Amino acid sequence: MTAPAGISPEIEAVLENGLNKTALTCLHCPSRILNPSVGTFVQQEFALPAMTKQKNQIIDEKHELREFWKVKDMFQFENVGFSNTVDGVKYLTCADCEMGPIGWHDLVTKENFIAVSRVRNS
Repeated sequence: MTAPAGISPEIEAVLENGLNKTALTCLHCPSRILNPSVGTFVQQEFALPAMTKQKNQIIDEKHELREFWKVKDMFQFENVGFSNTVDGVKYLTCADCEMGPIGWHDLVTKENFIAVSRVRNS
């Protein structure tokens, strides 16, 4: 199967029917973030602050990211922490080591988005 336009071979390798083929884990600890076949791959632009372990630290540096795993229900996560609302957004972190943000929670749709580049496929 060939990747749809705009999807890299690296992403295609971890996709199965548009879902994450493998479990997603934290880049900084062995904590499991999401089980296989739960996140839907989506491409949309969103600027996430730079990664940090400091809960209340304000980070001005943002990174424009385009590849995410969409998770419809917050209860589908294994180990994810949610920040307080900051500028209308709740950021997602690893619940074990508190590194993040690894994604964000949409307050309107209640959907969650995990940045592909901020988690590991296990």
